[in-house]
Amino acid sequence: MPLPLQDGRPLALVTGATAGLGRLFAERLAARGHDLLLVARDAGRLAGIAQELTERRGIAAEIFPADLSRDDEVTRLAGRVSGGPALAVLVNNAGFGTRGRLAETDPGPQAEMLHLHVLAPMRLTQAALPGMLARRSGAVINVSSVAAFLFSPGTINYCATKAYLTVFSEGLAAELAGTGVRVQALCPGLTRTEFHQCMGMDAASIRRRRPWLTAEYVVDTSLAAIERGGPVVCIPSVRYKVIIALLRIVPRSLLGYLLRRRH
Repeated sequence: MPLPLQDGRPLALVTGATAGLGRLFAERLAARGHDLLLVARDAGRLAGIAQELTERRGIAAEIFPADLSRDDEVTRLAGRVSGGPALAVLVNNAGFGTRGRLAETDPGPQAEMLHLHVLAPMRLTQAALPGMLARRSGAVINVSSVAAFLFSPGTINYCATKAYLTVFSEGLAAELAGTGVRVQALCPGLTRTEFHQCMGMDAASIRRRRPWLTAEYVVDTSLAAIERGGPVVCIPSVRYKVIIALLRIVPRSLLGYLLRRRH
């Protein structure tokens, strides 16, 4: 059933809340006094996190088990958002990656990725905006990636969907200028979470890759940026800022050549 706000506390919705960045966003927002609407597929893990944060932080937490790669589940959650208390924060974090060339991969996960990374954030944002605009306050954080600035054989839909999220966030921020509603595309680089293991990368390969960010650093950087009002595209760490600045000026033809050589 819908969660009533407790003592006027703000409400934050976090998707993909059972692990990685989503779990850290839930923790940090609870520490800031937000009640939580936690969304993920695993009801058991959601319940455990909700109980922990309720007991430790003294906030209210509602769980909403849902698979946001499915249109009917997104519709159900969007209805919950539009029909409930206005959100103070929406964190569109749920996501996954795949590996393999498009012609050789199962089409099912590719379609699920597009639904989860593109349609779900757009529809949840659209459902949350009327309440935020009415209150003239609120924040939407779309978890993108440095992959938004690349194209890479073997992960083409991951890069493409993250590029969508980043451009969507930039356009939405322009639309909402002066309304009191802030928007962020969070674009971290390699971050120590469960994400890469779920893609099927072995532990030794993951350890060899540099430079790594911690989930705590990424989330704290994101929230500090949204609280001070920008930038819209948030890139944690100076190293990745430099990498992305270089990617913006490298000719796409040269980048394509280098990536083909690598693969």
